[in-house]
Amino acid sequence: MTSSSGTSSGSSALLPGSEAAAIDQKKQKRMLSNRESARRSRMRKQKHLDDLRTQVSQLRQQRGRILAALSHTTKQYAGVEAENSVLRTQMMELASRLHSLDEMLHFLNGDLSSSHGLLACEGPPIADGFGNPWNSVYMNQPIMASADMLQYY
Repeated sequence: MTSSSGTSSGSSALLPGSEAAAIDQKKQKRMLSNRESARRSRMRKQKHLDDLRTQVSQLRQQRGRILAALSHTTKQYAGVEAENSVLRTQMMELASRLHSLDEMLHFLNGDLSSSHGLLACEGPPIADGFGNPWNSVYMNQPIMASADMLQYY
């Protein structure tokens, strides 16, 4: 505790003058050192706080870039998924058409004994003209229809 005259009261009042002055000087030096230490501590804390604010700003910018990239990637993924779905559907349609064309080809070639479920018979095919209706002989013959038949279409 310091008095208005600048000297401290208490234990230093009991000591002779030179020792009291030395103690007061040590107290003053310690107080000044403590003030400087507190000032340096505040400066370190302020610098740390500024560094943290800078880091927060950088992380927010990075987060924005990551979210934009994620949004772009999500849109691309949805597009690829849609395209993949279309391609799968087309593949199934083409596979079905290929199967139908294979069946037609086997039928046109007279491959009636194959296991395609068309016709299962033993022995060589009969060449009577009825086994292969797509024969060129039948292709040149006109199809006759009456006018009454066409009115239903």
